[in-house]
Amino acid sequence: MLASHTTEEKPLLFRKPRIFDKYPGLVTAESTRHGGVSTGHYASLNLGGSQDTPENIMQNNLIFFGALGIPFENVAKAHQVHGTDVVTVTEPGRFEDFDALVTNVKGIQLAVTVADCTPILVHDPATGAVAAIHAGWRGTVGGIVGKTLAAMTANYGTRAENCVGYVGTCIDERSFEVGDDVSQHFAPAYKRWDENAGKFFVDLKTSNRDQLIRCGVKPENIEVSPYSTVIHNHDYFSHRAEKGLTGRLLVTIGRTR
Repeated sequence: MLASHTTEEKPLLFRKPRIFDKYPGLVTAESTRHGGVSTGHYASLNLGGSQDTPENIMQNNLIFFGALGIPFENVAKAHQVHGTDVVTVTEPGRFEDFDALVTNVKGIQLAVTVADCTPILVHDPATGAVAAIHAGWRGTVGGIVGKTLAAMTANYGTRAENCVGYVGTCIDERSFEVGDDVSQHFAPAYKRWDENAGKFFVDLKTSNRDQLIRCGVKPENIEVSPYSTVIHNHDYFSHRAEKGLTGRLLVTIGRTR
């Protein structure tokens, strides 16, 4: 389960994966949709790309990262394109056309936005390297998890067996109904035919978890979010459940020391 950070006075701004708790100085979090300034379809903690105002999105980012004790100027984000390219980050900022970020630089906070796609965080305690991954269905079948771990190995000497991973909140298997154009890309283990719907249903969480394992990450070192952006739409933005009129969540990882 995830650790909740909330009080009676304040809304639930984020949840923290428990699997990273034993690493001092490692800051990880997954935002909820609560506690921000946005209104309407984007209510209220909208943290990324949408038709919301840039002013609201920036204020929400300041609220979210402020609650984590992270200066916004330390954040590195990517403009995601549902691909498999990985950027090596050496300074904060915005990086165009990447869906995964890796760094071993202390003080840089990596972040990816999601609203049904699968966020994945990886920490290598041996080298101090971290990764934030955005895996839509295209990124999932394209093996973005393996490409990210390969980048960590090439850049920092990461060994997958030393890594700890988190597969975050995304659309659940019961809600991810797809046509043949999508289902044909997934192995039978990750799709289920529903006779009544006449459609396949795809399990993004399990597919990405298993990719971590095939790369060499130990199963006991992987946590999978129990939440769904669709089933728990009251806490999370969902592009599918809200028919595209919705905000974005942020999932983040970085070392402060």
